[in-house]
Amino acid sequence: MGNPTGFLEVDRRDRAAAPPAERLKTWNEFVEEPGRETVGRQASRCMECGIPFCHGGCPVNNLIPDWNDLVYKQDWKAAIDRLHQTNNFPEFTGRICPAPCEAACTLNLVDAPVTIKSIEREIADTAWNEGWVKPQQARRGTGKRIAVVGSGPAGLACAQQLARAGHAPTVFEKNDRIGGLLRYGIPDFKLEKHHIDRRMQQMEIEGVIFRCGMNVGVDVTVERLMDDYDVLVLAGGAEQPRDLPIPGRDLDGVHFAMDFLTQQNKRNAGDPESRAAGNSTISAEGKHVLVIGGGDTGSDCIGTSNRQGAASVTQFEIMPQPPLRENKALTWPNWPLKLRTSSSQEEGAEREFSVVTTEFVGEDGRVTGVRCARSEMVPDTDGRMIIRPVAGTEFDIKADLVLLAMGFTGPRQQGAVADAGVELSPSGAVKAAFGDYQTSSPRIFACGDMRRGQSLVVWAIREGRECASAVDAFLAAEVQRAA
Repeated sequence: MGNPTGFLEVDRRDRAAAPPAERLKTWNEFVEEPGRETVGRQASRCMECGIPFCHGGCPVNNLIPDWNDLVYKQDWKAAIDRLHQTNNFPEFTGRICPAPCEAACTLNLVDAPVTIKSIEREIADTAWNEGWVKPQQARRGTGKRIAVVGSGPAGLACAQQLARAGHAPTVFEKNDRIGGLLRYGIPDFKLEKHHIDRRMQQMEIEGVIFRCGMNVGVDVTVERLMDDYDVLVLAGGAEQPRDLPIPGRDLDGVHFAMDFLTQQNKRNAGDPESRAAGNSTISAEGKHVLVIGGGDTGSDCIGTSNRQGAASVTQFEIMPQPPLRENKALTWPNWPLKLRTSSSQEEGAEREFSVVTTEFVGEDGRVTGVRCARSEMVPDTDGRMIIRPVAGTEFDIKADLVLLAMGFTGPRQQGAVADAGVELSPSGAVKAAFGDYQTSSPRIFACGDMRRGQSLVVWAIREGRECASAVDAFLAAEVQRAA
């Protein structure tokens, strides 16, 4: 590295954020950029480890020490070129990735990892601002057409790589805008949507065709697509939310988190309320909101509820509260289980751990509260750990809006998955081997959350890239056999 003693001379300094009272006034991103000079000093802390564990911590295996050194030397154009070698969309991951690379950083052994996520975002934003991100058009076309179902991060990464290989991909999206989870699942205060729009423009010049409002398996059959295209890639994500089938589930005011988040994103995009809300407007304004689920989706519900003007927000987590610190000797360089507080939780929410919800209660068909109990983990007859309520710990909480944010069970079975007739794994995901990505149906591939189950955006990007490589190899082999 350019400064081998940087980690001894420079303290870790991550990006600052606007105060909660200020950022709650808008739906815009609120992270304050430190500037190139400051980021360059942070990049100098990279230790040029003999074994760069950050590579393994990053699902796309970013060449982190390489572009850290380039940033330290203020060679930003070379840095974006190196970053784009492994990551199609660093402006996305630099904003919304939980940064497992930082958990794997050697300096995390002393709780001071290199600010890799901040550096990645600064590289990407600098490149866009300077006009260095250009379309990469293939020199020649192969004449092969590929249909990609789903325009989330996996579908977008797959389509872009296929276009750059000379193929002709068409992305089919059932919604009215491209982006999938990036567009409608992640709030604007974490990822403003103009970042997606400019990538779309780049991809269209590269040869990617986008078809919105096309629900494969409903509006157009898989059979028809297979007639028109050489290969079909299923990249529709894991959209089936986990439900909570307890008494009172049918009360008005109990909603899936993604329905709530999608409505607000559509409002922010300029859709009229009738179009954004559909048949039922979900609003937290003036309400006592209960979010059931302690993950990222639940956190996004908190931030959205507070910006809508909720009277109060409470978040339930069924698992026990994790420790404040991990045991480095046992966990590093893996992602540790420890207590984390998101920016949305900082903005205002009561957090309750070890809580199981037993009943939704209401009046006149509308939810007014939730009956709960403390939970405990005990082994069942097979020795597996299960969660059950603890007798005598029951309590009620007032709630007139309940948001279910307990994760996703896999892809929706109706539509493209059912129409394709592909074999499913025991978890309900589309069965396709990692690295091969071929399903049980000929000429149909699958990648991203539709194949692996719910996961990170950065994992979806990796799978999309690798699936494109597998499709390219499959088509090349066909050409060779025909020769």
